[in-house]
Amino acid sequence: MRRKEFKIEQEEEIREFLQGMSFGFLGTSDEQGAPRVTPLNFVYDQGNFYFHGSHAGGKMESIRQQKKVCFTVADEYALIPSYFSDPELACPATAYFKSVTAYGQAEIVEDSNEKAAVLSLFMQKLQPQGGYAPIVADDPRYRSRLKGVAVVRIVPEELTAKFKFGQNLKEDERAGVTRGLAERNGERDAETLEMMKKYCPYHS
Repeated sequence: MRRKEFKIEQEEEIREFLQGMSFGFLGTSDEQGAPRVTPLNFVYDQGNFYFHGSHAGGKMESIRQQKKVCFTVADEYALIPSYFSDPELACPATAYFKSVTAYGQAEIVEDSNEKAAVLSLFMQKLQPQGGYAPIVADDPRYRSRLKGVAVVRIVPEELTAKFKFGQNLKEDERAGVTRGLAERNGERDAETLEMMKKYCPYHS
């Protein structure tokens, strides 16, 4: 990563971010090297990413041909107009965000118990209010469905995280952004200000 001030290495910070997200982008390629990006839901558990879907289709065909993949999750907090910190130049316009990218191997999960456990994590994330029978591998209601769904585990070999909240700004620039966010008071501006305080504590 070129800008080291945005890099995050604390596993707990990364895990907390990923467990709060439900959507990411899977990058694959086939034997000819043709790239493919697929948006999909995911869960993150014990250092691995998981997704599910049909056994058929281009995504699964790419994985069978080339197991090396990448996976990116990002959350944009706020757009930062240039005039927050500079009255004339367009250059400072940017966005504040969190992102994580993993590079590793995609492995098709065959064990029914692991499938059930992973799909249970999906339900906890996507339907936390409950209202469904627990997913258990030996439940006859789920047995055929577990067999019919593909679950894929991504085992990261490299993982990078970038949380950008003005760590690179000079004091007067940061004061301008802080003031602009407070005055604008958009949907996530207060949350963005809290992130700025968290990741730039020496400026608080």
